[in-house]
Amino acid sequence: MSLVRLNIKGISYSQTQNGAYALILNEVDGDRKLPIVIGAFEAQSIAIALEKEIRPPRPLTHDLFKNFADRFDVVVKQVIIHKLVDGVFYSSLICERDGIEEIIDARTSDAIALALRFDAPIFTYKNILDKAGIYLKINPDSPDESEDSVLVDDMIAEEIESDSQTNYKNKSLTELHTLLDEAVANEDYEKAAKIRDEISKRN
Repeated sequence: MSLVRLNIKGISYSQTQNGAYALILNEVDGDRKLPIVIGAFEAQSIAIALEKEIRPPRPLTHDLFKNFADRFDVVVKQVIIHKLVDGVFYSSLICERDGIEEIIDARTSDAIALALRFDAPIFTYKNILDKAGIYLKINPDSPDESEDSVLVDDMIAEEIESDSQTNYKNKSLTELHTLLDEAVANEDYEKAAKIRDEISKRN
């Protein structure tokens, strides 16, 4: 399967889902965007890495990992978003030390936070982008492109929430409890919170 390179377009705060953010990835040689729901801590870590001038007084977890890796000559060469199951993205860190390459499983938000710190490229497979990528029409006459981009991010965040809520409404209680267990096992606590809310409505 062919790999498609992605870059980071931005992060959007969800106005309706407390503590959730939408990380927007762009395909480098195309117009599709890949939206990924992430938590507040990961959003903060990614935002700090994007703003090169901002340095926290003490290292964040991802900064600590970078410092640790530098000390022991470990390099993150690239990040691959390799699987999408029930709205959850799975990623791998391709690392190298002493000429030996290793593949390490990681949450996508963590993998991207590290990719920024190592200046490592981010890739996904074409079939994942075909399945989850979104085309958005941006007004070419807009005088302020950055303002337009913020609106695009908000539209994506709303679309993610809308799709997710619709999917959960069609599930039985048994299916919801199974999805809740899977979300907790995958440490996708934002998804778990949404499923829990839907279960609470039924009770």
